[in-house]
Amino acid sequence: MTWPLIRSVIGLVAISFAAFTVIAMMPSDPVSIAIHLWNLPATEATYAALRAEWGLDQPIPFRYLHWLSNFLTGDWGRSFRTGEPVLREFAERLPLSLFMGLSGLLLAVILAIPLGFFAAASPGGAVDKFSRALSVFVQAVPGFWSGLILLWVLGVQLKWIKPFSNDATSLILPVLLIALHSVATLARVYRHDLIATTRSPHFVTALAKGLSQGAALWRHGHQSALYALLAAVRSEAGWVVGSTATMEILFGLPGISQFLVQSIAARDQMVLQAYVMVIALWMLLLNAAAQLVMYHLDPRARL
Repeated sequence: MTWPLIRSVIGLVAISFAAFTVIAMMPSDPVSIAIHLWNLPATEATYAALRAEWGLDQPIPFRYLHWLSNFLTGDWGRSFRTGEPVLREFAERLPLSLFMGLSGLLLAVILAIPLGFFAAASPGGAVDKFSRALSVFVQAVPGFWSGLILLWVLGVQLKWIKPFSNDATSLILPVLLIALHSVATLARVYRHDLIATTRSPHFVTALAKGLSQGAALWRHGHQSALYALLAAVRSEAGWVVGSTATMEILFGLPGISQFLVQSIAARDQMVLQAYVMVIALWMLLLNAAAQLVMYHLDPRARL
């Protein structure tokens, strides 16, 4: 087992324990909420039975170890709110959330390369000014507001889309909005590294040999700029989680984030804990995938 893998495992355990402790100490009693939701008799026997069944009568360290052993074997507990296994609830909703997040991030990378390239090929030009303005816009304007405006314009006024139709077309606008935030940041990172390439001696030599500005920029700057872009993708993965959650709530999509929001009010601890672990695994796996591609682009990074 290599050191990065050991470090990742230690990080996951630390995150899981910290999250479990914070969630377990949240105000309000999930048993009281469940009794109210399920219309059960609010007797001492009912309280005691539910606490014993859910393990809430045990100290937090024992509850955490019990949860961790079950989680590793595929038993994520039962939802306090729905009574269904948490793993089954997530298995039904996670594919939609993953599709939206990965599609939005992949689309952002695909669009960022030409946008950043043409911005670097003509610094101060129209494309460069557009990418800069787009970067400022997405940082200043919340995604929820942008989604509402586009929903009203494209769905209500122009009727180009059917946002709540529960078919594949209803995902087009959410995926575009998820990509919108990341594409501006990634394009500026890609452009910045390409601009740095134009100051290098080998770029000047390429121009002297007769290559055009664009051809020299692509041949000698694309690979290093792509390396920088992939490094930025790892930090953008966290923003994608927030953007995906916003789109699920805004468009009423049945993903894990919408399920989380519904579970917070009920203090559904098993759902909250599973959500934290899924997000931690998302960040870890996406970081590992980006690192593998970066190793392929530059074998020196393995050192």
